[in-house]
Amino acid sequence: MQYKLGVLKGDDIGLEVVPAAVKVMKESLANFPEVDVEWVDLPIGHTAYVESGETFPQETQDKLKELTGWILGPIGHMAYPKDDPKAINPHPIIRKVFDLHSNVRPSRSFDNVQSIHKDVDLVVVRENNEGFQPDRNMFAGTGEFMPNPDLAMSVRVISRRNSTAVAESAFELAMQRRKKVTAIHKDTVYKLGCGLFVECCRNVAKNYPEVEFDELIVDSAAAALVMKPQKFDVLVTTNMFGDILSDLTSGLVGGLGMAPGLSIGSEYSMAQATHGSAPDIAGKQLANPYAMILSGKMLLEWLAIKYDDQAMLQAAQAIEKAVSEVIIKGIMTPDMGGSATTEEMTEAICNQLSKKISIS
Repeated sequence: MQYKLGVLKGDDIGLEVVPAAVKVMKESLANFPEVDVEWVDLPIGHTAYVESGETFPQETQDKLKELTGWILGPIGHMAYPKDDPKAINPHPIIRKVFDLHSNVRPSRSFDNVQSIHKDVDLVVVRENNEGFQPDRNMFAGTGEFMPNPDLAMSVRVISRRNSTAVAESAFELAMQRRKKVTAIHKDTVYKLGCGLFVECCRNVAKNYPEVEFDELIVDSAAAALVMKPQKFDVLVTTNMFGDILSDLTSGLVGGLGMAPGLSIGSEYSMAQATHGSAPDIAGKQLANPYAMILSGKMLLEWLAIKYDDQAMLQAAQAIEKAVSEVIIKGIMTPDMGGSATTEEMTEAICNQLSKKISIS
C-alpha cells in the first residue's frame, strides 16, 4: 500500500522541530525502498491564519481524512486573537473528529542527559477526548460554564466506551513492553466517574492474563513516580490526571523536550510531542528535536503494527537506535546538557541512519 502522511508544522518551534522529525523519518525510510510514503504538507496554526484567516482551514480538516496518519507541531494558541472565532486551537478538534481516544506519552531517561532519575522507562496512556477538558468533552456546547458572574462550573465526562478503549490501548502496549499496567484513578472520592473508569480497566485486564495489573490513587501515584519511577511500566488514566502526570514524568527524565507523544484511534494516528510551541526560543536553533522525532518514530511504529509492515517497523526501530547513539555521543541541545543546535542534532541522527560519520 501507499502511506499518505500529513505534515502540519504548527507554530514557533514547530517550524523547526517538525521538519527535523520529517527529515529523520525520510532518512530512515530511505533504507527501506519497499515502503511507499507520500508526504502531504497542510496549513495549520498561525501561518494558516495569516494566509486564509483561519488557524484550522476546512480544507486541511477534509484532507486529513484521506491520510493514514500525520505529524502535528506545537500550536501557539495562547497568542491567537481572543475575539476571532476562526483563531482556534486545532488539536482538540482533530482528536475529537478523528476519534483519537488514546494519548500515548513515554518517558525514558538517558545516562548522560541531565535528569532527576535514571533507569526510567515508562509510558502514560491517557484518555484523550473526555474528562474535564471543556474543549472536547461535549458533542455541542461546552462542559465549562458560569451561571452567574460569581460561579464557575465544570463537568467531567467519563464513558464506558472511551475508558475501555484507552485501557485496551494500554494493555496492548504493555504486551510489547514489560507486561505491567497500573490504572490511576481516585474512586475514593469520584465514586461514579473514576469508579466507572477503573471498572473498565479491571474488565479489560481479564482479557490479558499475561499482564500484571495493579491500581493507584492519583495522589499516591504522583508521590510514587517522584520517589521510584523505575517500578512503573504502563500507566493508564483519565484525561486530566494523564495530562498532569505525563508532564511530571517528563520532568523526571529531563523536561518536556524529552516527551514524545502519539494520539491513536482505530483508524488514524497523530504524532504530537507533549511540549508547547516555546515562542521564547523560536528561530534560535535551541529547540530540542528529540520529542518530535520520537513522536514520528511512534507514528511509523503504529502504522507498522496496524498494517503488519515489517519494513516500516524496522524503519521506526532504526530511528530509536540512531537517536540513542547520538545522545550517547553527546550530540545534544543545551536543555539536555549539550551544545548542539537543533539542526546539528538532527543532522547527526540522519548521519547515523545513513551510516555517515556524525559530527563531534
